[in-house]
Amino acid sequence: MNAPHGGPDGSSVAPSSDVEQPYVRAHDPHLAAYADEFLDAVEELPTLRPTVGCIIPAYNEAETIGGVLDSLLQQTRLPDAIHLVVNNTSDESVEIASHYAGPHTRMTPTGEQSTVIYVHDIGKNPDKKVGALNYGYSLVEHMDFLLGVDGDTTPEPDAIQHLVDEIASDDRIGGISAIYSIDDSALDGPMAKFLIAGQRAQFSAFNMQNLLKGRNMAVLGGQFSMFSTQALRDVMRDSHQRTPWVSDSEVEDSLLSLQIKSAGYLTKISARARAHVGGMDTLRSLDAQQVKWNFGAIDLMWPGQRGDTKGQPFHPNLRLRWFEHMSMIVNITTRFAFVVMLAASLSISAFVFSPWWLIPPVCAVWLNFRVAHSMEFANRRDYLFVLLVFPAELYMVIRMGHFARAWTKFFSNQQTDNWAAQAKAERGKGIAWLYPFVVATFFFLVFFAIWLQLPIDAQSDVLAACWPVLGVITVLQTAWMLIKASKRYRGYQA
Repeated sequence: MNAPHGGPDGSSVAPSSDVEQPYVRAHDPHLAAYADEFLDAVEELPTLRPTVGCIIPAYNEAETIGGVLDSLLQQTRLPDAIHLVVNNTSDESVEIASHYAGPHTRMTPTGEQSTVIYVHDIGKNPDKKVGALNYGYSLVEHMDFLLGVDGDTTPEPDAIQHLVDEIASDDRIGGISAIYSIDDSALDGPMAKFLIAGQRAQFSAFNMQNLLKGRNMAVLGGQFSMFSTQALRDVMRDSHQRTPWVSDSEVEDSLLSLQIKSAGYLTKISARARAHVGGMDTLRSLDAQQVKWNFGAIDLMWPGQRGDTKGQPFHPNLRLRWFEHMSMIVNITTRFAFVVMLAASLSISAFVFSPWWLIPPVCAVWLNFRVAHSMEFANRRDYLFVLLVFPAELYMVIRMGHFARAWTKFFSNQQTDNWAAQAKAERGKGIAWLYPFVVATFFFLVFFAIWLQLPIDAQSDVLAACWPVLGVITVLQTAWMLIKASKRYRGYQA
């Protein structure tokens, strides 16, 4: 036992030690009772609980809004308030949602939690989803975090808890997105099943790219993302905006993500929070959605200024976009050139099959299989989409059409409302999705007509020069697929 030592006034002071606590408890029951009471009071002190305001912009979501609200009420961490902002709707969204309006309380693993659902019908809204989001922001700007949820997105029960834990753990994070998976339940017909399988593979590959890049997310998708309201205020200050979202961009979520990054914050993808989003089950609706996304990305990537949105080609959040577009150009070049030269070779009986040609498709299958295997909720259809080869290749051709249409619209300076075009396509109207394939067929026929006029020696010389060039490009493309397919996923699941 340590000996007493002198205090500042020369008196003897006993050493402080955990060993003394049992002694105090045994010899001074009053002090022991006070200590127990004090410790109990400390344990009962409220801990810091960040406030979360949930905003759901809804446009004709009668079929899905009930499921979305149910999934939010089943969360292990309830939002403090849920604001459903219905705009420009012509269905029964408001009537269905009104049955959920009011306070809700439920018991969770961490205790009893409460929330309140508010239903706002703002009627005719010229700014569409952007206007609904900004209306919702005005209702929750006093809270710590804003959770944006689309009217067809259903999160896993622990999604909000994971988002809150991650964004609250680091003040540098301005926004964080869930890992998105396309909902493939209740599908009718082979076309819908094929398109949804393609979108699931596309989203999974995109998610894994971001997870492996330090979980840095270039686009905080509006489907299910959480934002720091302080970061949104800083964006408005730095960008001289009255609202966080602006209506002059085709991709309001991409633009806001760029602005959050420019304000000095991080934009992340969650490691664990997951949400299931609605997919496009027709060629028309998928084309309209993907053209809108590609057009908006091009608008942000292109140097200079068109309208009120300034292009930022060197912004760090756009590096992945540039790579995706360059990759799509290579895919278009190799596939179109192969089809043209194959037809040309067959026309003069100069085609000779080589087993080496099987290497690129085998590498593509391996890469796509790894993507499918990385899905948290992969099913038999996801694996068949990859292993049958043809579905994945056909979906790539469809994406090429979207890519070509978006760049054509951009360079032609067409003043079209792509939001309205998507809504129209989802109603089953429009044939614009056919245009790229009609144009490609036209060019192929023109080339073949010219080809048939050439003498046989010239045809042989052209093929002798073009096949090696295509071979080099294909070898480089295959090497890149091998590198991607060989990457370790470090336990992440998309």
